[in-house]
Amino acid sequence: MRIYLGQIDTTVGGFESNLNIILKHIKEAEAKDADLAIFPELALTGYPPMDLLNYSSFVDNSERYLKKLVEKIGETAVLVGYVEKSRNRLGAERLYNSAALIQNRKILFNYRKALLPTYDVFDEDRYFTGGENFDTYEFKGVRLAISICEDLWNDKSFWEEPMYDIDPIEEMVKNGADLLINISSSPFTIDKIELRYKILCAQTSKHGVAGIMLNSVGGNDELIFDGTSMYCDPEGRLIHKLSSFKEDTAIIDVPSGGTEADKSFLDMPKEEQAYNALRLGVSDYFKKCGFTRAVLGLSGGIDSAVTACIGVDALGAENLLAVVMPSRYSSDKSIEDAKELAKRLKIKMKMISIDTVFAEYLDLFSDEFKGLEMDETEENFQARIRGNILMAFSNKYGHLVLSTGNKSEIAVGYCTLYGDMAGGLAVLSDVPKRLVYRIAEFINREKEVIPRSIIEKPPSAELKPDQTDQDTLPPYELLDEVLYHYIEKEQDLETMVELGFDRDTVRRIIRMVDISEYKRKQMPTGLKITGRAFGFGRRMPIAQKYHRF
Repeated sequence: MRIYLGQIDTTVGGFESNLNIILKHIKEAEAKDADLAIFPELALTGYPPMDLLNYSSFVDNSERYLKKLVEKIGETAVLVGYVEKSRNRLGAERLYNSAALIQNRKILFNYRKALLPTYDVFDEDRYFTGGENFDTYEFKGVRLAISICEDLWNDKSFWEEPMYDIDPIEEMVKNGADLLINISSSPFTIDKIELRYKILCAQTSKHGVAGIMLNSVGGNDELIFDGTSMYCDPEGRLIHKLSSFKEDTAIIDVPSGGTEADKSFLDMPKEEQAYNALRLGVSDYFKKCGFTRAVLGLSGGIDSAVTACIGVDALGAENLLAVVMPSRYSSDKSIEDAKELAKRLKIKMKMISIDTVFAEYLDLFSDEFKGLEMDETEENFQARIRGNILMAFSNKYGHLVLSTGNKSEIAVGYCTLYGDMAGGLAVLSDVPKRLVYRIAEFINREKEVIPRSIIEKPPSAELKPDQTDQDTLPPYELLDEVLYHYIEKEQDLETMVELGFDRDTVRRIIRMVDISEYKRKQMPTGLKITGRAFGFGRRMPIAQKYHRF
């Protein structure tokens, strides 16, 4: 059987455009004499639709566009994900995350996703009912075991503690499966590609059945989908892999002995994974939200430099405006570095000194603050002036502001509301500081794009004389380690002390994280690349009395 893999980029709610993308690929599959063309989870609706599923018109559109698709399908069969509406015997309406197998203008088989994840960014049982049927379907002499994303992930021999009581793949194998086909919308996180590979290989080798994992690609809000679709033979050998971080297609013949595919992608460094994901996330966020141009503040520091490089790669140099906004505390070297970076990137740059405005702010509050020491209040004046300037460019010219703060700073509140946190997309908000430096080195892998002086200088907000980040924060090497254990591993104070961290240091960092929750609730949408990002996957109360420090 010849199978066409359609690793496509769809938009949530873009029914017409999604349908057209699918139809275009079906024509390509037909031209290549494919017996079956497969597309990702919820390809018709886009993933994740979230509370749009509460609107009956959205669900009706899913089924209406499925009917439109069915009418177009001929001899080449199609497997596609959609939202299915059904009623139980008592008349209650239920929604299913479903996959339809279509041929000759008929739905031959329908599968309903059984395992509905509720961890991290997933909230599927809020909307869907889990399927309970694990039948296989014979097509072209091959008995297909069709599943959707999470259904492949509960191999009881793979995990120490499986999350669900049932393994849909095991049940389908009992029902005579010859080929596993899993359509997915599995979001990217660093090292997730390798995990998916191991899971598919484990399932195919365990059951002695070949398997396909067909994944979405593209960005939808904070989630990024890397694609990296795979086909493994019954021995668990990887025979074919599609590209990561871009649309791709392939024709595979099943069963196929084939030679083992190159697995060098499993050794892709974290900084390369992160860079490719962020570039795709920025590009799709702009495209799907209707923006074409961006503006950002260029400080001469590492965070704004890396953000600018990603912006240029994602949007084109002609679509990025950099604004350098020095104050009395900005060093000459930082200004020179910002200018040099803009020159190397070939982006338009504007220089707007904020010192006069800053002086007027100080004068405005001179009577009110008379006799009081200057502190972060006055420091924040500068950040907020810059934020206002960037938003003025955004409003006047329709540029989206890219905020440049990294995860380490945002975690501990080393950022200013309505200042450096202002913007429409927080590009580095899930990138720890040390990883920012590694991404910078990746950007410079072939030639020096980011000046070495930016990479080598001590990080500083430059909001007071001779300021460095480590005047306020622990060294980033230590800070990032503690933040990883606290945020991503969700470990408490005592656990981290047992791991060898200093109690007072950990207590201090935890306190900074916890009391900064109100800031993070007001930050722009950020792109998720780690296992635990600030966003809708991490839901912490602001008004609470449980202190974990």
